[in-house]
Parts: sequence; C-alpha cells; structure tokens
Amino acid sequence: MLHGRLLNYLDEVARTGSVRKTAERLNVSASAISRQIAALEEALDTQLFDRSRRRLTLTAAGEILIGHVRETLKGMNRAEAMMEDLKGLRRGVVTIALMSGLAANLLPRAVGRFQRANPGVSVRMILMTTGDDIRNAVRAGEADMGLGFDFPSDADISVLEIAIGRLGIAVAPDHPLARSTSVRLSECVGYPVAGADQTTAIRPHIEQVFARSNLQISFAVEANSIEMMRHLAMSEGYLTFLTPFDIAFESRMGRLVYVPVREFQSDTQQLMLIGGRRNISAIASVFVENIRTVMREMAD
Repeated sequence: MLHGRLLNYLDEVARTGSVRKTAERLNVSASAISRQIAALEEALDTQLFDRSRRRLTLTAAGEILIGHVRETLKGMNRAEAMMEDLKGLRRGVVTIALMSGLAANLLPRAVGRFQRANPGVSVRMILMTTGDDIRNAVRAGEADMGLGFDFPSDADISVLEIAIGRLGIAVAPDHPLARSTSVRLSECVGYPVAGADQTTAIRPHIEQVFARSNLQISFAVEANSIEMMRHLAMSEGYLTFLTPFDIAFESRMGRLVYVPVREFQSDTQQLMLIGGRRNISAIASVFVENIRTVMREMAD
C-alpha cells in the first residue's frame, strides 16, 4: 500500500502543505499526487489531510501515519547508505574480541568464508581471558563485536546471536570413555581431570552439578585456557569438561571425542555474539552474518 513514491509524496505534502509545491519539487504532476493520496485515504477509510483551508494540514490520523512514513524513509536511507558502502572497494578492518578457545575453533570457518568474498578486508582478533574483558572492549569501541559465553544483561550491549551448547566431556579417541554414547558423572571421577579454573564461565556450571550429585571433584590440572585443556586431553589422556563449540575443529579432525554427561542434560552454556549499541559498519555487519551462520551450523 505504501510504496516508495507515495511515502515521499506524503512526507513532502505534510512539510509544504501544498500538493502543487510538492509536484514542483518532485517533478511529478499534481494530479498524480492527489490521486494517490486520495486512493490511500479511501483504502484506509480515513482522511489524512484537512483540506478546508488554503494550506493542507495533517489530521490526527495523518499525524500517526506521517510518523511511520518518516521512520520508514529514514530506514530506507540508512539501508541505501550501507548498500552503497558495500559497492565500494570493501576495504578496512573488522575487529572481534573473543576467548582463545573460540578463536581456534569457530572463528576460522567464519573468517575463511568472509575473506573469500571480501579479500580486501582485514579481520583483527583480540584474545581475552574473561567475558568482562570482552564486554568492556565492545562497550569502549575497541572491538566491533565480541564472542563468548553467558554474558550478563548489559544496557550498553546488544545480543546479535545466541547458540546453545551442552557441557559434556572431551576425551581422546583412545580414552576408555570415548566409545560411550553418554556417561554418568560418577564414571568420570576415576580419571585425571584437566579443568577450567575459577576465572572461567564453565567452572560454576561444573561445580553446581557435582554438588547436586553429592560428588567431590578433584582437578589434576586447572587452567584458564581452553586450548591448554584440549591439548592435555589430546596428548596426555586427561578428561576435560567442555562444550561441542570448544572442540569443533579437533572433533572434525578425529583428535577429540565429545560425550554427553547425563547430569549435565539441563546445564547449558550460551555462546553469544554481542555488539555495542552504536551502528556498526556495513562490512562488519556482513562479518556478523558469517559468524551467525557458523554458530547455527555448529548448534545443529
């Protein structure tokens, strides 16, 4: 009903108070403008302009509609500007703050797809140790976006995508538990565990589940590095608690096996892609879409 030309006609008539002046400014016949406005009024079964005076003025219904019209026109202008940006050389830098484990697993697939289509754009990765560091980098504008787990609600942060990952164990293919379709927590206790330390997002989930199960957990190794935990599981036979997101690459290569833990069935982590409240560049928006696609693929 409200196509692009009619939006402009309505906006200009509301500003000038005259169909004739609008016709002159937009280089279109006054009769064409009048016909389209009259047809819209008939379709809506309401009068948009008061024609009782020399200058056209908006009715109450017209005031409501013109607010929608102007917001729509602003949105169209923003979209056109972003599309023009994409038609350019596609050069620049996109910056993402994230944890090292995700940098080694999820991000390479997104970066590869993105740079094949946008070879002139550099991707800068800032590796952080905590979720707070990632949020602060995004909030301060040091990063266009951030990727991590279980970010709390923040008025200065917008959530761009969420994927759910269930905690389980990650072990080498020759580990005694590797062939299991699922395991109980009690089966894990007898093996050396390389666990996340107190600074990580995973640790509270693990401690809560062990407490509910009345089991004591003893970590042979504690680390704040998912990469370190993966290597200990791959090369030294340790058991570690991670999500499928954390071992995606190693799983594809046959180096690690993910096994669900029954007690963790309701304990999930949210992998979150976040951005600031300000508008990001058009090319950064394209990179966001690449990350979203990979997150959805890995969550399936």
